Amino acid sequence: MMWRMIRAVIILPGTALVIVPGIILWSTASTGFAGALAGPGQPQFWAGLLTLGFGLFFGGWTAGLFVSIGKGTPAPWDPPRKLVIEGPYRHVRNPMITSVLFMLLAETLLMQSWPLAGWGIFFFAANAIYFPLSEEKGLERRFGQDYRIYKVHVPRWIPRIHPWKP
Repeated sequence: MMWRMIRAVIILPGTALVIVPGIILWSTASTGFAGALAGPGQPQFWAGLLTLGFGLFFGGWTAGLFVSIGKGTPAPWDPPRKLVIEGPYRHVRNPMITSVLFMLLAETLLMQSWPLAGWGIFFFAANAIYFPLSEEKGLERRFGQDYRIYKVHVPRWIPRIHPWKP
């Protein structure tokens, strides 16, 4: 199980959080848009660290629930075998994407980079299109009525204040 999770993390969030931002920073290095690493004397440095810490904690928690409860990984080639409706999944349907968005925001703040901000916006927009058109249809096929009921009670992106209790 550990190798399956490591592979999923390297390929999925690794691409969104390391490879693509690295290419963006490299390709903008000689432009006025490259940005510069924020220092401890700047508020965006501390905001970036706080945001990064939250994103890492949230991402680890949600991925851990996929392994412990769902008996799978976040990867589409090794999905959970059981519907996960615990922890943050009782408030919002896509907390893993939320955690990646927090980490992308942290990178943007720490690197003070508008192109990274653009990548974060594009990443969210792509997922906002992908989830209803593909991901949710697959979840309905795999989990049936349980997922349909969950979908009615738990919002896709904006968390519920009170956790839903199935």
